[in-house]
Amino acid sequence: MRNFASLGRLLFSLRSISTSPVSASIKMGRRWKKKRPGHGGPGQRRDRPHRDQRQQRPNEWQDTFVKENKDFERFYKGQGIVPEGEWDQFLEGLRSPLPATFRITGYKSHAQELLRRVKGQYISQLLDVTSEDGELLEKPQPIPWYPDELAWRTNYSRKDLRRSPALAKFHDFLVTETETGNVSRQEAVSMIPPLLLDVQPHHKILDMCAAPGSKTAQLIEMLHTEDGQSFPGGFVVANDADNKRCYMLVHQAKRLNSPCFLVTNHDASHMPNMTVPSDAGDGTTDTLAYDRVLCDVPCSGDGTMRKNPDVWKKWSPGQGQNLHNLQLRIVRRGIELLRVGGQLVYSTCSLNPLEDEAVIAALLTECEDSVELVDVSDKLAGLKRLSGVSAWKVMTKSGDFFSSIEEVPTDRHSNLRRASMFPPADPDKLQAMQLNRCIRILPHHQDTGGFFVAVLRKTKALPWTRQGKADRRKEETAETDEAKQPDTSATPVPAPEGDVSNETGAAAKDDGEGSATGQGEEDDGKGSDTGQGKEDDGKKEAEAGNSNGSDSLARPPPAKKAKLAWEGSYKEDPFVFFTEDEELWPIMRDFYQISDTFPHLQLLVRCYEGKKRTVYLVSKEVKDILQYNENNLKVINCGVRVMVRSRNDKSKTMSLFRLAQDGIPTLLPYIQGRRVEIKQEDAILLLTEENPHIHKLTAEARDQLKPLEEGSIVMVYEPDMSNPDAVHCKMVFVGWRGKVTVRSFVPKNDRRHFLLLCGVDVEVRKTKRRMMALEKEAKGQTANEEAEEGAGEEEEDGEGGAEEDVAMATRSDDETMATTETSDTVEEETSAIDSDAQSGIKE
Repeated sequence: MRNFASLGRLLFSLRSISTSPVSASIKMGRRWKKKRPGHGGPGQRRDRPHRDQRQQRPNEWQDTFVKENKDFERFYKGQGIVPEGEWDQFLEGLRSPLPATFRITGYKSHAQELLRRVKGQYISQLLDVTSEDGELLEKPQPIPWYPDELAWRTNYSRKDLRRSPALAKFHDFLVTETETGNVSRQEAVSMIPPLLLDVQPHHKILDMCAAPGSKTAQLIEMLHTEDGQSFPGGFVVANDADNKRCYMLVHQAKRLNSPCFLVTNHDASHMPNMTVPSDAGDGTTDTLAYDRVLCDVPCSGDGTMRKNPDVWKKWSPGQGQNLHNLQLRIVRRGIELLRVGGQLVYSTCSLNPLEDEAVIAALLTECEDSVELVDVSDKLAGLKRLSGVSAWKVMTKSGDFFSSIEEVPTDRHSNLRRASMFPPADPDKLQAMQLNRCIRILPHHQDTGGFFVAVLRKTKALPWTRQGKADRRKEETAETDEAKQPDTSATPVPAPEGDVSNETGAAAKDDGEGSATGQGEEDDGKGSDTGQGKEDDGKKEAEAGNSNGSDSLARPPPAKKAKLAWEGSYKEDPFVFFTEDEELWPIMRDFYQISDTFPHLQLLVRCYEGKKRTVYLVSKEVKDILQYNENNLKVINCGVRVMVRSRNDKSKTMSLFRLAQDGIPTLLPYIQGRRVEIKQEDAILLLTEENPHIHKLTAEARDQLKPLEEGSIVMVYEPDMSNPDAVHCKMVFVGWRGKVTVRSFVPKNDRRHFLLLCGVDVEVRKTKRRMMALEKEAKGQTANEEAEEGAGEEEEDGEGGAEEDVAMATRSDDETMATTETSDTVEEETSAIDSDAQSGIKE
């Protein structure tokens, strides 16, 4: 009996164990762990009702945000920057979604031809397009102030573009052209700073805070305004302090295929001096001084509320106060790196005067009469703008306003005790600054985002540099001599013991180059107009902003020693240039019959040893920067890819390297052999068929291909201006001449682009969302049912809709993220080419 009782207790304990989660997990052979959100369990995804039974979600994700902020309204009402009677329109504009805008990029003739096709094949057909609510949508319109109608604005929402069958062709065009770089998804006000810089092809340009790269791409385009010019003489140095955002920047700039750009990774406020060869050509060096500098500084971003509605919740008056000093340091460093006579554009996507006029006023106070604001009221006709303000207030978290630093209690936080945040106390100096030359753009004036722009010109050396001090002493001496002129007119006065000319000569002798444009490499630029301050100048009395209203010489705060950009981070692959005895160059030169005028010493690879797989090309100016600043400059990427090692590199009859589509526009003027002139029908054949037989081409093309051996070739179409239906710009793409066939090595999206130029009606991609929209339209479902079903699919539609989100959905200035490889393997290159060549237009 006792044994039966023991057995019963044992069975009961086993039953209780078998029902526990732990025993269940033991039975399944895995260790039990708590369910994570979204992976089963009560109330998780698996227990959700069917999407047809779910509650309807808002049509737009922005509707989920509360677009109100009492501190924001109180602050801007107190500043008075909104014209009287427009406050309600101002708030209404900030709360409405931002219209999508895009810009046609590329060389001038190519952009004009693409614009002609877009207006004829796409925009003219968008007449009766309605939204999901049944509202008639306005067709895209050109932005009135952008030159040559190359920028367009549309009221279509993300959902309209991605799901409307009537917009399918237009959306497919935007996706394709954005991927190829011929269309840039860019906010309208973001296009303004590069336009006001007045860039010329020979200018040396610095973009201090460049990522994600839309403005940088615009600057690169301005260098290449003349068709057929491989090396325009100028270049763009695009810098950003965030290493990850630098790769995003590379992705944007690489699409333009320019050898004249350089991506660096440095703190903009401590941007290092760059040593370059002297213009005299005598073997000496100078410090690089830029012709144009763009300072699109970090800001609170309250002008982006229309596309970033979370700013409504995060905004506080302390954001502008915290960023003010950083913005001032960056623009001050930009002015130091600017040459005398050059121009700098300062811009923010904030409407806050503490981040705008206060920074400009503090900079002008420091620089005295060496920097001036430029009047750009006659630029960009059609742009509605407001002039800058000369009076503003600083607001505390509790809502108190202060108009001057004298009003701030001494026990307040140090952020409020910066004189640079307040208007200058001297009314004469304030008036002489002409802050009304600044530009502020309000969202409700032209249905854009909020923005601020100021254009500055450097008229002479800065007062805290060696050259500026010498010039100042010279002026003082000249004034003294002039005052004494009546008393000493009969007898010449000998030079005093501390003559300025002697000091300048001694300084030049001791420190090397002491001019406003730089100095010797050993001096490292300290004390020059592009330097970061000499050691004896490091003992400053106070912060730069505290000199407002003072009669003494304004000086910036002492420069802190910047940490090297690559310390504690990944060091990029080296840049190894070709030398005169490079064994690969004769093979390339002879096979493609490259002209002797080609600068082959500007070719580079990204490895010291091993098989050289990818060859890049840079301009002479970029090469000088790389070679003279190897140890103090962190370069992420530069140049354009021109050649890639061929897969069949054992053959003696073919070149070891094939031509790359990226660099063929730059390389084409120098290639004299293996060129095939084709007609438009040949281009269409090569772009639509995978491996067409040579006999399918025109007789002219066949005759040119006949004497060529197997290997890489370049195919060139010259425009036929007499035929209105023909392509009116040059088309160039690389290919491969086989034994009896010829094929084009053109990426998939580039193929669609060239076919668009040829007037071929390319089949629209059938994505999952678009197919569902067509099915619902055929079944006659209502707009509400469609919105309900579509809203439920947002999280389930990952791969099906990722491609469609690229153009007008997620490719915004702050959301684009991409990585670019620094070196390529043979397998990666050949697989990419094979997939591009084998991927036809019929997907």
